Amino acid sequence: MAGQRRSDLHPEVEAMLSALESFPDVTEHSAAELRELIVSRRAPLTRQPATKHAEDRTIDGPGGALALRVYVPETRGDAPLPVVVFAHGGGFVFCDLDSHDEFCRSMAAAVGVVVVAVDYRRAPESAGPAAMEDVYAALVWTAGNAADFGGDPERIAVAGDSAGGNLAATVSLAARDRGGPRIAAQIMLYPVIDDDFTTESYRRYGEGYYNTTGAMRWYWQQYAPDGTDNPYLVPSKAESLAGLPPAVVATAELDPPCSAGEEYARLLAEAGVPVTAHRFDGLFHGFLTFPSLSLTGPAREQVWAMMRDVLEVS
Repeated sequence: MAGQRRSDLHPEVEAMLSALESFPDVTEHSAAELRELIVSRRAPLTRQPATKHAEDRTIDGPGGALALRVYVPETRGDAPLPVVVFAHGGGFVFCDLDSHDEFCRSMAAAVGVVVVAVDYRRAPESAGPAAMEDVYAALVWTAGNAADFGGDPERIAVAGDSAGGNLAATVSLAARDRGGPRIAAQIMLYPVIDDDFTTESYRRYGEGYYNTTGAMRWYWQQYAPDGTDNPYLVPSKAESLAGLPPAVVATAELDPPCSAGEEYARLLAEAGVPVTAHRFDGLFHGFLTFPSLSLTGPAREQVWAMMRDVLEVS
């Protein structure tokens, strides 16, 4: 794999990509096996950014009990804080509240927001748009309960990384279409927008850069076994993107879904949606959840700043 890679990568990125070549080939395992493998390889948390408190909650979801984790940061005043309903990545198939715990704690502390992380139903046991419906249910619950944990019900964002970025986009569509809670911002971090595997970023980076074309095909087969015509699966297939909340779209250059993320940002802007877009050159899919990488800290600071701007956090 390494021989296929560009020769101008940052040494730490090259080393990380080489290490990540041991990541399981998702196409060779069942979803259940894959989850067990990934959990067994998960290193103990070495960073746990301070929060005022982190609390697990269970609400009624469309598929039964739905687990949430609410992170409340330390604050310097009594003013209500913006709230971010967060959907984790993992190809719609794996990862959970624990896999993104450090990231959510860091976000809450650095941005100055309450974070409500959602343990949505995963594919293939629950095909899409089940995950979107769970995150939407969490959004509705958050809108009705934000004040209980110091949140501002008038400033609720939806956010997610990878597959979670797709869920942030599709929940925004559903909220618009259903007259649901007003969303202050949709924040998409290297989002998985569609299943077009012919884009420039797939052609250039579909092999050798951790996230592969083969893996992405497999994820979509798990999540959308009956096709992807539904805009609540592929948001770019919506008849209109007008009237959606302001967007932050962060992409990674070495990521196969990069081109689709950039195209979705363009389509949103074309529809009159305020968009802040940034591509992190020389970085790969998932890098924001690798805090040991020296480039991750400064990149996170840029993401946090974009979030503070769109949520008007001083």
